[in-house]
Amino acid sequence: MAWDNIPDWAYSVAKSLLQAIQARDPYTYGHCRRVARNARLLAQALGLNEYEQRIVEYSSLFHDLGKIGIPDAVLLKPGRLTREEEAIMREHPVKGVEILSPLSPIPFFREVLPGVRHHHERMDGAGYPDGVYGDQIPLTARIILISDTFDAMTTTRTYRKGLPVETAYKELRLFAGRQFDPSLVKTFIQAHPKWGNLEEEITEEFITARSRRRAA
Repeated sequence: MAWDNIPDWAYSVAKSLLQAIQARDPYTYGHCRRVARNARLLAQALGLNEYEQRIVEYSSLFHDLGKIGIPDAVLLKPGRLTREEEAIMREHPVKGVEILSPLSPIPFFREVLPGVRHHHERMDGAGYPDGVYGDQIPLTARIILISDTFDAMTTTRTYRKGLPVETAYKELRLFAGRQFDPSLVKTFIQAHPKWGNLEEEITEEFITARSRRRAA
């Protein structure tokens, strides 16, 4: 099944899920859109085909979906989390998969799930939720982790100013091989300066495809 050959009801559900993220936490919604944009461009730079790029893109869009199941006191806390709060926050990848699982009979969505579940795994095995490491981590998840971390470092929040891009590059290099896939870090740092500064860019084809198909 091609990525754009998806039942109309699945488009509606996906759009509703994105709207739920936006309603719950506008920052997380914008973050997911920026991560999806950069992750797809990284997938493109790696030579992945169009379908694989779409899997990366929409895994990224939904990577923090599970945060809608995290209590406000934790999700919206303007500062460092306690150990107990961090444990609650770490549940979000699994919660995201649980929310998306009803769509798993559709091959496209089934292939989105591993990126959502494993986007916080680390190359050294110290990540979560499953502690997988190295090449055991799905490629989609390794791509998302770099884009996710880069956006988290470079965006300004109410409690801290975003880091300069060059400083974020330095951090990615520093933790390459431990947290990040070193080959993906190298490609990201080489390719990212060419992508421009298009804030929160994301293709709208997935969300609007239903109306376009009906108009055809």
